[in-house]
Amino acid sequence: MAPPVTDRGLKSIVWQKIKATVFDDCKKEGEWKIMLLDEFTTKLLASCCKMTDLLAEGITVVENIYKNREPVRQMKALYFISPTSKSVDCFLRDFGSKSENKYKAAYIYFTDFCPDSLFNKIKTSCSKTIRRCKEINISFIPLESQVYTLDVPDAFYYCYTPDPSNANGKDIIMEAMAEQIVTVCATLDENPGVRYKSKPLDNASKLAQLVEKKLENYYKIDEKSLIKGKTHSQLIIIDRGFDPVSTVLHELTFQAMAYDLLPIENDTYKYKTDGKEKEAVLEEDDDLWVRIRHRHIAVVLEEIPKLMKEISSTKKATEGKTSLSALAQLMKKMPHFRKQITKQVVHLNLAEDCMNKFKPNIEKLCKTEQDLALGTDAEGQKVKDAMRVLLPVLLSKNHDNYDKIRAILLYIFSINGTTEENLDRLIQNVKIENESDMIRNWSYLGVPIVPPSQQGKPLRKDRSAEETFQLSRWTPFIKDILEDAIDNRLDSKEWPYCSQCPAVWNGSGAVSARQKPRANYLEDRKNGSKLIVFVIGGITYSEMRCAYEVSQAHKSCEVIIGSTHILTPKKLLDDIKMLNKPKDKVSFIKDE
Repeated sequence: MAPPVTDRGLKSIVWQKIKATVFDDCKKEGEWKIMLLDEFTTKLLASCCKMTDLLAEGITVVENIYKNREPVRQMKALYFISPTSKSVDCFLRDFGSKSENKYKAAYIYFTDFCPDSLFNKIKTSCSKTIRRCKEINISFIPLESQVYTLDVPDAFYYCYTPDPSNANGKDIIMEAMAEQIVTVCATLDENPGVRYKSKPLDNASKLAQLVEKKLENYYKIDEKSLIKGKTHSQLIIIDRGFDPVSTVLHELTFQAMAYDLLPIENDTYKYKTDGKEKEAVLEEDDDLWVRIRHRHIAVVLEEIPKLMKEISSTKKATEGKTSLSALAQLMKKMPHFRKQITKQVVHLNLAEDCMNKFKPNIEKLCKTEQDLALGTDAEGQKVKDAMRVLLPVLLSKNHDNYDKIRAILLYIFSINGTTEENLDRLIQNVKIENESDMIRNWSYLGVPIVPPSQQGKPLRKDRSAEETFQLSRWTPFIKDILEDAIDNRLDSKEWPYCSQCPAVWNGSGAVSARQKPRANYLEDRKNGSKLIVFVIGGITYSEMRCAYEVSQAHKSCEVIIGSTHILTPKKLLDDIKMLNKPKDKVSFIKDE
């Protein structure tokens, strides 16, 4: 069994596995080592541990394997790297010959399967200096407690470009992604039933077959694992085109809104306070961030000032009115209090920055977007003429081209495709001829653009009874899929299994050898099971939120959601625009 999921979930599980398979494996009492990382493993370790954790494991310095370094010949080095020729060549350079060795000895740990060609290269060059050479099978980034990414944004291009000359690149990337997904399952100690969305493209089907085959091989070879048959979990693989609406809509929950409207890079938010430039990392070590990130912006704006008042009132060190100088004195005395106040200030700034973008322009846009996305207005009346809803946005001088393109896309999605003539007219009127591929290229994702689709749009769950804000009525498709998967309501023609479905999910009631009565099979199935989701081509912050909401509502089944990378609307539109352009070979394609 995997370690019990703590409040840091996937991050804790990954750190515990790295600790056991890497650090405990090469630890010697009182011995310090230098650690070498490549680009991927730097991100991996940064996502699940701090420098203090590494110090506790006997690591004195962490170095970048790609950079030139001074030799430290009296110390041993721990290499935690990806099995790529770039990283292996850097390792080999450190041990060119005995007189030139940079370190006393090497312990090598690869993130996943190392090709024979690279392994032999290491063996012939410097086998005498190597004390360990192992594969640890963690080839993904635990981004949040229930979210992972494979960190391969370029996969979007290779999976969806129409250019036939990229077919080989696509095959290589599919293989690499399948291997990475298997490491997600292995880290969670799961051998799930694999299923996929069958239409309109075949990427999900191909990837699902590859994952199924590699899972089988992995558990056959892995002697330590007690898992041989399928576990109680499901893995669902989906193509990005399954829900285009959620990728372009302005979302008003805190995390999604901030990443859409503000220039947050690498989870780092820059802000000004007291005239000084500051920056803060939005991460799960910040309890307040975890508490409010999925809440609606209106709730966040009410909550943070309340919390600030609460903290001030619990500290009676200042009497009467809390002046800034008195607060400053208090913060010097109380580091914990200072930390709490700092978090409040960061999130208040973040919320206010969001509102400064929202109030002048986005607020009006949101009503239009919601009406187009749902096909009904806030009163529940059917939208009779989608073009009439769209026009005010196109005529407005307050919206930039990205926002207008997002609105045009929502209009086209709402009518399930349009005519060439209508699309040309829209593009000319808004003067976006240079950006028109941001609209047209959606067809490569299997989304109807031109001509209109003859097939009906998929039916949605009726959520009209759920309480919501008027400008946030849309629910991402993924929420329907997750709920239906847990309740065993997914249509098996639309969502076929690659392998024999685990008995606990096939609705037959065949739960265990003890043959519990039919009434209990649902409970038995869900206890401790996981629903692992993988979307080819990126997931949105609103879809990540759904994974937490569904897990919260179905406490006995945990949803772990992941993708090639995380999307924001602007980045996605830029990527879609590039689909029909030639692309240089990308660096992460694995060595044969």
